Amino acid sequence: MSAVLEMARTLRRRVRELTGEARWDDYVAECADFGEQPMSRREFERLRDDEREHLPGDGRCC
Repeated sequence: MSAVLEMARTLRRRVRELTGEARWDDYVAECADFGEQPMSRREFERLRDDEREHLPGDGRCC
């Protein structure tokens, strides 16, 4: 049974990585490692959206 649970956890993590959802988890873990207070989820997503919109090389023409 534990092998099935491990496979389910791995699958969930992979799906979250593909959708970008895991970035939040990684950010919060990194803040904890450095003893910093993380920004809110809303601020984090807004920053990600701004970076995607303004940084070149994202594969969009406009």
